[in-house]
Amino acid sequence: MRAADRHPEGGGDVMMTSNALSLTEPWSAEGDRQYSLPDTLLVKLSLGEAPRDIPVLRDVTRRAHAAATSIDGGPIDRITSEIAGGFRAVRLHAAAGNANETGKRHHGFDAIEEVTGVARTLALRVPNGTPIGALCEILRQIPTVETASPNYLTTTPFDIQAPAGGFGDDEVHRLHAMVNASQALAHEPGDEGVRVGLIDSGIASGHAELAHAFQAGYDTVRLDDGAVAAGVTLLGDHRHNDSNPADDHVGHGMGCAGIIAARGLNIPRGLGGASRILPMRALAAAQLPGKGKAVGIGALSDLDMAMKLAVDLGAKVINMSFGTDDAALSPNSPKPHQDIVDYAIARGCILIAASGNNGQETRYWPAAYPDVIAVGSVESDGAISGFSTRGGHVALCAPGSRVLTTSISGYQHATGTSFAAPFVSATAALLVARAHRRAFPVNAALAKRLMIASARPFARENPGGCGSGVLDAHAALLALDREIDSVLDEKPEDDAPRAAGEQPASNRGGADDG
Repeated sequence: MRAADRHPEGGGDVMMTSNALSLTEPWSAEGDRQYSLPDTLLVKLSLGEAPRDIPVLRDVTRRAHAAATSIDGGPIDRITSEIAGGFRAVRLHAAAGNANETGKRHHGFDAIEEVTGVARTLALRVPNGTPIGALCEILRQIPTVETASPNYLTTTPFDIQAPAGGFGDDEVHRLHAMVNASQALAHEPGDEGVRVGLIDSGIASGHAELAHAFQAGYDTVRLDDGAVAAGVTLLGDHRHNDSNPADDHVGHGMGCAGIIAARGLNIPRGLGGASRILPMRALAAAQLPGKGKAVGIGALSDLDMAMKLAVDLGAKVINMSFGTDDAALSPNSPKPHQDIVDYAIARGCILIAASGNNGQETRYWPAAYPDVIAVGSVESDGAISGFSTRGGHVALCAPGSRVLTTSISGYQHATGTSFAAPFVSATAALLVARAHRRAFPVNAALAKRLMIASARPFARENPGGCGSGVLDAHAALLALDREIDSVLDEKPEDDAPRAAGEQPASNRGGADDG
C-alpha cells in the first residue's frame, strides 16, 4: 500500500487524496480529481466590481438578510442562470470592522480586505446537477471575474496504520527533548495574550489537560447530507454555523491542541507554554463505508471562513494541519486558500502548515505558499519519517510519529505531519511572546528565518526536500534574542545626535560647578 493511502494512528493529516471518497463527479471540470461539493462554487470578483449590497453568509443564516439572486445584472447573472437555472449568492467573509454587527457585516471592508480579495469572494449556491466545472471555466472568461472555482472538499486520509503500540515514558520525553522543549519553556514561559488559531475538527473543552487553554471559538462547518456520496454519513453537528466548536467524533484537533497547550498532567507540557488556543472548527465528522474511525471533512469555504475569523479575533499564529494536493486540481483552478494566506500575512499572522503524508515530493496547499512555514515529520530518533511529504517549500521538520497527546476523552498516540506542525506553531507562539516581552515586533518572515537557521541536523542523511533540519525551540528563542540585541544595540548617548549648540554630557557642568 502506498504511503499516500496510509492513515496515522490518532487522526493523521487532513490531506485530500485523489481517491479519498471514490466518487463519480459529473459536475467537475475535466482533469479535476479533487472532490467538490455538487451545489456550490466560489467566485472572486475583480477589484472594485463587488456589489455593496450582497450580504455575508453569517447574516443570511441568521435571517438578517436574504441571499442575493443577482450579482451584476449582466453576464455573470445571465450565464449562471442559463447554465444552472438560478443561483443564490452570499459574501463568504465578514468585514473585520463590523464582524459583530449583525446585518452590517457586508459593510466597511478595509483596504487589506479589498486588495487581498476576501471582501470580493462570493459563494454561489446552485441546483444539484449543475455542471459546476464547466460553469467555472466560462465565468473565468468574464473580465469582472478574477477567479471561479468549485468548492473543493478536504478530508483526513484513511487506511493509514502507524506502527502498533505507543512509546514508553523515555520515548515520549525523547520527542520533546529533541526540540529542546524544557529549555525553551525555561527561557520563555509564553504569554496568555498570544492566541494560536487552531483550524481543525474542533475540541473537547472540558478536557483536564486543556480546559484552561481554550478561548471562545467558532464552528464554520456548514454541510448538507447531500454534499457527500451515498454511504458516507455526516456525524453530529454539520448543518449550521455557531459558537460551539465541539468535536465529539474525530479527535484530530485535540491531538494538535495537546502538543501546543497541554497542562502536563499525564503528558509533557505543551510547547506553547502559557499561550492560548483559539479553536475554529472547520471540519465536520464523517463515517466512511467500511471504516471504523470517523474522519474530518470540510469544504474550502468553511476552512477559509474559519481562518479569516481567527485572524480577526486576534490569532497571531495559525496552525493548519490540512491541505489539498495540487496534482488533484484541474489545470485552470485557482490554488486554494491564496487570498486567506495573503490576508493573514498582511495582518501580521504567522502561518504553519503540515507538509503532507504521501512520502513523495508533492505540493499541498496551503503548505506550498512561500509565506507559510511548511513542516515535515521526523521519527523519535531524528530520522525523516517515510510518510513525510517533501519539496523545496518544506522549511523544517518536527516530531510527527506516535506523539503522545490529548484526544477527545483521554489521550492518543498520533502520527503524521499534522502533529509535527503544532510543535512549530507552539514555538512560533513562544517567539511572539518573547518578542512582546522585549517590545520587538516579530512577523512571519522573521519567525520562519529564525526557525530555519536554528534547526538541528537530521539524524540521518536528508534525501532532499525536507527543509533545513529538526526544530530546536530553544535555539530559535536564542536566535531571536540575538536578533533583538543587534537591532536594539543603539549608540551611547554621547554619540547620539544633539540639538544645535548642545554640549556632550561629559562637558556639561553640574549644579555645583563654579
